[in-house]
Amino acid sequence: MTTETTTTETTTTETTTTPGALVFPDGFVWGAATAAYQIEGAAAEDGRAPSIWDTFSKAPGNVADGHTGDVACDHYHRYADDVRLMAGLGLAAYRFSVAWPRVMPTGAGTVNAAGLGFYDRLVDELLAHGITPYVTLYHWDLPQALEDAGGWAARDTAARFADYAAVVHGRLGDRVRTWTTLNEPWVAAFLGYCSGEHAPGRRDPAAAFRAAHHLLLGHGLAARALRAAGAAEIALTLNLSPMIQTDGGESEAKVVDGLLNRQFLDPALRGSYPEDVLEIAARHGGLGHIRDGDLEAIHQPIDLLGVNYYNPTFVSAAPGEPAAPPFPGSEGVRFDPPPGATTAMGWPIDPAGLETLLVRLSRDYPDVGLIITENGAAFDDRLTGDAVHDDDRVAFLDGHLRAAHAAIAAGADLRGYLVWSLLDNFEWAYGYHKRFGIVYVDYETQRRVPKDSALWYRDVVRRNGL
Repeated sequence: MTTETTTTETTTTETTTTPGALVFPDGFVWGAATAAYQIEGAAAEDGRAPSIWDTFSKAPGNVADGHTGDVACDHYHRYADDVRLMAGLGLAAYRFSVAWPRVMPTGAGTVNAAGLGFYDRLVDELLAHGITPYVTLYHWDLPQALEDAGGWAARDTAARFADYAAVVHGRLGDRVRTWTTLNEPWVAAFLGYCSGEHAPGRRDPAAAFRAAHHLLLGHGLAARALRAAGAAEIALTLNLSPMIQTDGGESEAKVVDGLLNRQFLDPALRGSYPEDVLEIAARHGGLGHIRDGDLEAIHQPIDLLGVNYYNPTFVSAAPGEPAAPPFPGSEGVRFDPPPGATTAMGWPIDPAGLETLLVRLSRDYPDVGLIITENGAAFDDRLTGDAVHDDDRVAFLDGHLRAAHAAIAAGADLRGYLVWSLLDNFEWAYGYHKRFGIVYVDYETQRRVPKDSALWYRDVVRRNGL
């Protein structure tokens, strides 16, 4: 493989978008996001042990074409080039996740100095280029040893997560201000333990509700440990989606909103579970896993709520319809196909849903600031010479940034935007078939080529607006 990297210094692009200049507030944070298993590679180097995604991706039939994250974008070896690429785009912030099995190979006890050293070097490189590191402690790569002991369905995993958080903060806390505990616990719990679409591939609704609670408990315990150690800003990132009931009703939208959104928002930000969610959980294994003091532990003060937004969810009433696999308790709900244009994932393109979501969050949970930690789209990108003309992505990002600006004007306390993703990468069960990056990655050579969207985004960052 070569180490060739295309920078942003030699290419320019002119893109026409929706007219009308919009300026974001002073201090608005512009950046990009990635996740460890999706980009790092070096899966068995320097003491890293297997995660649930290593195990899951190597089992036949779980990931498209048997793809794995063994090499991915080889960021572990190429991080310095990638940071220079970010600097060329003018990014002020970079959100990355730490691989738990790289730092603590068995999930507990012994700390792997070589693994932790990688993140030490990465943070220093970012700071040397004027880029603020935003650390996410968990982006789905649970050490396999902890899954073997019960995974997130086991209460002890929450305590081990808090220990791990303290270890990482102990090494990086002098240079990292913002700490996100979890990324998308709904996905980890319900795609991982209920529908089996993601690692660890279990299909047990009762285990999924236990996992969801223990993920939240892990968040609370880690937030408490981070705060005690002096962390300046603590965040939690959730995948959130506004509900649209296409038949004019409300009941089905409320059910899915509870399972996807309020099941995580309410405990973390209000200290209580919604009653409708508790009723569903009780029917799937009972509530014995929720112990006295848990909600107090979960309800820790946080400074930022990370919002991962991709699309709304369309539902309607369908008596007799079985529950959708990732949504136990959704009997009688039809998940409707999206109207209008979609991305390569088949997801609807709906910028207005972002404005709706942000305004709702600031209204219903006013005591926490908001940052968009993921927003982006996969399209069928093609490399032509030294360019990728991804006009669809430019239009997608332009529309969503205009929606974000409208939400701020409507009172949402939105403080930043981190595009998903910096690089094309391993897209979980889709393998390398879906490209979300604003930078194209040739996986054979590891060459990076900024797409037109990256160059457009560079100009957005320079202008602090559209």
